[in-house]
Amino acid sequence: MHAKYPMHAILGQSGAMRISNPELTITMSNFKPLAPSALRWRFDAASLDFESTSEVNPAEGIVGQPVAMEAMRFGVESSAPGQNIYVRGTSGTGRMTLVQSILQELNPQARHRFDRCYVHNFERPDRPMLLTLPAGMGPVLRQRLKEVAEFIETGLLESLSSEPMKSRRQAIRNNTQNEINQITQPLEQDLKANDLALVNLPSGQVSRTAIFPLFDGKPTPPEEISQLVQSGKVSEEQRNKIEARIKQFSSSIQETSQSASKVMKAGLQALQAFNEKEARSILGEMVEDLDSAMADEAISRFLSEVIDDVIENRLNRPAASTGGAVPPPAQLVYGVNVVCSQTSRSSPIITENSPTVANLLGTVEPEILANGQVVSNYRDVRAGTLVLADGGYLVLDAHDVLGEPGAWRLLMRALRTGSVEIVPAELGWPMTTQSIKPEPIEISVRIILIGSSRLHYQLDQADQDFSNLFKVLADFNSEISRSAESVGQYAGVVARMCRDEDLLHFDADAVCALAEHGARIASRKGKITARFGRIADIVREAAFLATTQDVKRVGREQVEETVRRTTFRASLPSSRFQELISDGTIMIQTSGQVISQINGLAVINAGPLSYGFPARITATISAGRAGIINIEGAASMSGAIHTKGFQILGGLLRHMLKANHPLAFSASIAFEQSYGGIDGDSASGAEICCLLSALTAVPIKQGIAMTGAIDQHGHIQAIGGVNEKVEGFFDACDSMGLNGEQGVIIPHSNAGDLMLRPDVVAACEDGRFRVFAVGHVTEALEVLTGMPAGEPDDNGDFTAGSLLDLAKSRAKEYWLMSFSRPGQSRGKQSGDD
Repeated sequence: MHAKYPMHAILGQSGAMRISNPELTITMSNFKPLAPSALRWRFDAASLDFESTSEVNPAEGIVGQPVAMEAMRFGVESSAPGQNIYVRGTSGTGRMTLVQSILQELNPQARHRFDRCYVHNFERPDRPMLLTLPAGMGPVLRQRLKEVAEFIETGLLESLSSEPMKSRRQAIRNNTQNEINQITQPLEQDLKANDLALVNLPSGQVSRTAIFPLFDGKPTPPEEISQLVQSGKVSEEQRNKIEARIKQFSSSIQETSQSASKVMKAGLQALQAFNEKEARSILGEMVEDLDSAMADEAISRFLSEVIDDVIENRLNRPAASTGGAVPPPAQLVYGVNVVCSQTSRSSPIITENSPTVANLLGTVEPEILANGQVVSNYRDVRAGTLVLADGGYLVLDAHDVLGEPGAWRLLMRALRTGSVEIVPAELGWPMTTQSIKPEPIEISVRIILIGSSRLHYQLDQADQDFSNLFKVLADFNSEISRSAESVGQYAGVVARMCRDEDLLHFDADAVCALAEHGARIASRKGKITARFGRIADIVREAAFLATTQDVKRVGREQVEETVRRTTFRASLPSSRFQELISDGTIMIQTSGQVISQINGLAVINAGPLSYGFPARITATISAGRAGIINIEGAASMSGAIHTKGFQILGGLLRHMLKANHPLAFSASIAFEQSYGGIDGDSASGAEICCLLSALTAVPIKQGIAMTGAIDQHGHIQAIGGVNEKVEGFFDACDSMGLNGEQGVIIPHSNAGDLMLRPDVVAACEDGRFRVFAVGHVTEALEVLTGMPAGEPDDNGDFTAGSLLDLAKSRAKEYWLMSFSRPGQSRGKQSGDD
């Protein structure tokens, strides 16, 4: 039986009717209790081949998990798809230690080694371009392009302004001017012959050509001609002739100007082409070796786009003073954001303890400009651990991943598609005014997922991709077999802790005490726990005690004292319960005999520790047709397992009594002073014994408590928490006084699980307490009542004077009473309650 409520909820007031029957005599049963040697497993330190753990080779890696180790090795070394590993087992069994030790031992080589970089995408700035480089080349590319960007900012124009460059540009200008002269010279000669001259007039950023008359050999603007006319130096007739000559040459001037403009434009284009060619040559020489070393199409395209952007937006840009837009610094546009660089030849091994979406997939960290605008670009991309572990291994805790919103779904998508999209659209930054979506990164990473057995089953059922993506199961056993070898493994673990943590060494007897405590934790026949995390806590505290006691080595005394201390620190609920029993608040009787009352046993978990306590079960019965009533079930305080165990009682009664009539009575069974839920079927054995006591009016010894599940054939089946339940009743008896007639009935199948406290074993050795192991309810009845249960003959009749003979007779009496109303024929009644 398992109680769902804490001990502080067990307060209340209720009484129990104690009935004695002077016609019945309780005698001691012939059924023998277990020998004290069967109550606790002990290992003889003399069988060990060392006196202290200082003589033992420290255990490296994990201990006692051969199946899990083989699975881990396969998962780590296999290159087949979908061979991600789920490490399944109870916490404290060394799952993380195994993962780390296996990876350290194998030191696997990376399946592939790449550097991942993001750069500006000139065609689509909102889609940063991914560059995949050979391992270690990401920082090289970043440094080289940083040098190129600095040269573009400061050195490119200087190189183009060198004396050789100036001379070549001047030659282009001279050629252009010579061609223009050849076009304009004939016209100029004709104009000179007519006292006219061509004059270039600037007009903003362009110029126009005009014809001016010559006076005193100098071109004179039209405004000055008007002044000369007013002053009398030029007559109106002369001015008219001048204007006529100018008009005569106007059409020729227009044709000549157009031809000269074409030559000028061609000359400017030649200068621009020269500058671009030289700039491309200079920049191409700077990145030529880099392009050759990378030998990647994407990198070649990016370097080409960098040069094109320099030519288009920097070399030929209008001056800022004339209103031209100032481009951003070259380092910002032509930089390289190395999000992942692999320099080691070994596989990257990463343990992610905070598997958020951003930590797994990566993120974009936006920038806030001076004007408050939030923007992002390629420089703000940050890779997650899925990318950083590419080609290697990523260790995750399954519970942590599932606890982060969206993390599990996106992790499974990344494994299924083999690529990572950093900051997917649905999880982007809502406040960015300039959002980006980096190109996805193809990955090949082996996930090692650590979780519990229950979670593994849930994922296998709920996620259709899980079984296809996690094909390797490394199953951790929480127990190992009891043997000299396993005790030696304990010694190896202790030796490693003493070495690594500088603890006092343990003698052989102390190691045996640790192994015995491991058997107590396992609570299974022939097993000791493999949860070395709990053993390690005992080791550290025992070493601390030994240090305070100024001894040279840790002995059994310090280990057993540590176990007592850890139990004592969690004993407040148990101690309070014992106080409530002692002062009569909780009514538990540990002596005498009472009809229809029995002490069942329950257990409550308190963190890693648990403790047992007795629970008073009572039954009432009378003539009627209601059948057996579960009061806890009627009050909705009974769990499903407890209800199932209770429902078995009716079938068991029919099987045991073998009556030739319906079972017709009304009975009720209750757990007295229970104020919370009850679950588990370990009290069903006690319930049937209590019911039979009520049916037969045969009292039950209150000094004997019982635990055990029942089946419909009367077999007593195994239960959990057997040690805690025995000790819980022992403590109750001890607090009220041991009288040598007290004890506990347990299932025979649990006898091998016993690892009782030394004080309980000592009480059994002295005859002050007993533990009975039974396989059938009839054996339990004999211990509880002192009466023989009885054996049925061929006709279904039991031995005269036996308990079951009495029960069968009383059942018939109740049937006769239940159907004895006037006008009713018993022979026509049917139904089986």
